[in-house]
Amino acid sequence: MKNIVLPILVLAVIVQLPLLLKSQKIYSCDSKYDADFTVFVVGSKYDADLIVFKADSKYDATGNKGIWFFTDSKYDADKKIFFTDSKYSADLLIYFAKSKYDAGWKKKTKIYLLY
Repeated sequence: MKNIVLPILVLAVIVQLPLLLKSQKIYSCDSKYDADFTVFVVGSKYDADLIVFKADSKYDATGNKGIWFFTDSKYDADKKIFFTDSKYSADLLIYFAKSKYDAGWKKKTKIYLLY
């Protein structure tokens, strides 16, 4: 029995690792039809589903914690978003923070959008 447990444990870690290390490389689309979901930028962090910090490096944008790196290529992106002009047509409401320590989910019901 011991001989079976270790390989199963190793396999479970290998399968889960990409989900844990997933980065948040974002591409901003010109059309909502090309996007995975739509985003509206709110004026207050209290109205946001997610507080986002724009990272300078793709290596800083790890996990699903609201630290995004905006890429110039949709092929390099993990998610494609479209910024909409209407709060009511948006799938996700975000607020841009000045510090990466402020980034994070306010309403975790929308967290599935970035998996």
